Amino acid sequence: MKEERIIPPSELIINDDGSAFHIHLRPEHLRDNIIFVGDPGRVTMVAKLFDSIDYEVSSREFHTIGGTYRGKPIMVISHGIGPDNIEIVMTELDALANVDFNTRKVKEEHRTLNIIRVGTSGSLQEDLHIGDFVIAEKGTGFDGILNFYADRDKVCDLEFERQFCEHTRWNKTWAAPYTVDADPELVERIGRDDMRRGFTIAAVGFYAPQGRQVRLRLADPDLNAKIESFRYDGRPVTNFEMESACLQGMAKLLGHKAMTVCCIIAERRANNADTDYKPRVRKLVETVLDRI
Repeated sequence: MKEERIIPPSELIINDDGSAFHIHLRPEHLRDNIIFVGDPGRVTMVAKLFDSIDYEVSSREFHTIGGTYRGKPIMVISHGIGPDNIEIVMTELDALANVDFNTRKVKEEHRTLNIIRVGTSGSLQEDLHIGDFVIAEKGTGFDGILNFYADRDKVCDLEFERQFCEHTRWNKTWAAPYTVDADPELVERIGRDDMRRGFTIAAVGFYAPQGRQVRLRLADPDLNAKIESFRYDGRPVTNFEMESACLQGMAKLLGHKAMTVCCIIAERRANNADTDYKPRVRKLVETVLDRI
């Protein structure tokens, strides 16, 4: 009989109050339906729509409020900026769900979480405008995080990756891109005619990785043009953001359901941006809450 692994304290750090190291949540805080947002301040905006609030926890960029919406238990948590934060939040939320914090052993019965990230994004196509809502039906990560995990090939679209790297003549000094589909059941539940289903690039940074040049020159000034002209099954890459691929990849590997839907706040090809985007994001949050 195979001996059960005890996860050592150095691998899963548990705080003295029984909470997960970074996000400072305890197992009793966990809800099955979770809204992800980047901005810690946006957590308060989302929670104001709840029927009731049960708890509030803040630690670093991770701000969490749990409560109910239309009688359904729910929580909203901020992950900050970037895919590295997503890996932290996903690992610790999964540990709260599927690791016994007393014995440090994986629980026999798996608990599945439903996670919807509501974010902002820049469009890469002329028919996608400020205020539009876009679901990352596929998320392509430039960060390489998923490549550090065994079995990444089992959850990735390898043909998309191959064609994308060939078309863009991908720089071999960069991390190999990985592409992961959103959970189809969540996409069907959340997505309606008011949301576009797209192929989303999850960049590893905001400036050069998304083709922005301030003072430093770009290693490949033509990368955005290559991305815009790429087609997979006749469909283009629709938008840039930073977290969808890692979220969807970690969720699939851990046995959870996840998707990302973003409000377009910049049109990269037209060089337009909207800094007064909060009312549009609020509308997107309301829409997601009504459908979750």
